[in-house]
Amino acid sequence: MILGHGVDAAYRVGLGGLSIGHLATATGMSKSGLFAHFRSKEQLQLEVLREAREQFVDAVVRPALAAPRGEPRVRELFERWVTCGKARMPGGCLFVKAATELDEQLGPVRDQLARDHRDLYDTIARMFRGGITEGHFRADADPVQFAADLDGVMLSYYHAHRLLDDDGAEARARRALDTLLDAARSPAR
Repeated sequence: MILGHGVDAAYRVGLGGLSIGHLATATGMSKSGLFAHFRSKEQLQLEVLREAREQFVDAVVRPALAAPRGEPRVRELFERWVTCGKARMPGGCLFVKAATELDEQLGPVRDQLARDHRDLYDTIARMFRGGITEGHFRADADPVQFAADLDGVMLSYYHAHRLLDDDGAEARARRALDTLLDAARSPAR
């Protein structure tokens, strides 16, 4: 419960704005009680990132892994990710916010965030490799490039949808995904 409140708070104020005092007020707990859980602001930030990662994995990645391998799995990942953005789910959106907030701040929190982003790239690349194995995508297609391109599509979608309140953001993201998949498809398909 505490970490759920922490993710919600960090979504609004950023990881840097997150404090044990703010979280104590939100949860109705004492500062000393929360301090006993986390011991430092940095540990609180790390735990909030862990909770946000779990929320994103539960809402986006695990359901996608239940889809058939290959293109259907990649499409399910995309659908879940878009839904996460439309629903303004703090667990997913926190990673976008934290990436710009922490990109120049060295330390364990930035290091963990970078690992989380690399893990997402690795997950997308593995899903894409499954599509190569299934014959959905060309054998010479680059899974790492696809992961970077799909992440770029999603970042652009978040920016247009969230910041610019652009009604066409989702349609453009879908066209961009189709373009990526068309470029990677096996000629036999």
